[in-house]
Amino acid sequence: MNTPVTTALLAERQELALWVHEKLCAEYGAPFAFFSTKDPLSELISALLSHRTRNQDSHRAYQELRARFPTWEQVSAAPTAEVEQAISACTWPEQKAPRLQQVLREVSNRCNGPCNLEFLAELPIPEARAWLEQLPGVGPKTSAAVLLFSTLRRPAMPVDSHHHRVAQRLGLIGPKVGEAAAHAQLAALLPPTWDAQQVYDHHEALMFHGQKCCYFHTPACGRCVVLSRCPFGQGRVR
Repeated sequence: MNTPVTTALLAERQELALWVHEKLCAEYGAPFAFFSTKDPLSELISALLSHRTRNQDSHRAYQELRARFPTWEQVSAAPTAEVEQAISACTWPEQKAPRLQQVLREVSNRCNGPCNLEFLAELPIPEARAWLEQLPGVGPKTSAAVLLFSTLRRPAMPVDSHHHRVAQRLGLIGPKVGEAAAHAQLAALLPPTWDAQQVYDHHEALMFHGQKCCYFHTPACGRCVVLSRCPFGQGRVR
């Protein structure tokens, strides 16, 4: 069971999160350019393809899917075997192909016809995320990614494995908090007035740190710019 977060602990973690944000944004060169210019429905499909898949492979799968089927309506109506073949570059295409079609049909049903999800721009972020998370296979990471990474550019923060590892080692979340639960806890540490660029910078900075320094195996604590306040790192360098 996770330990309840007291008001004092929350305030301490909020201060630490902002300090880490400044240090890592400076280290990795924020502000970061948004990597995606996809509309929200396309971002949703891209995110579903990326589950447990290397970026270059999910990108290849997405590009091949778009090349074979110019519209999402065509993907929804196509024989599942053809969709599976198109996305063969990603992991588990046999599972993802029917899931993509299921999601596209569910979106169409809920929107009473073809839908690009642009209406999510008008909903409060918790409502927009709840709408997305009612779709098959969509959890907190995917819903946040659709809102933040797509052309909607809304300040919802996804937490990937690198971000989660760095946050956990720094003590921003407890040692038993999983990735799904971490979304709400880590978002609560950021100022509610932050815009999409600030939230994106925070996510990218922690992700880059996990990729370039705070490795899963043999993290490079000796050159870590936040080592002075990292309980995990301090324990390793003593």
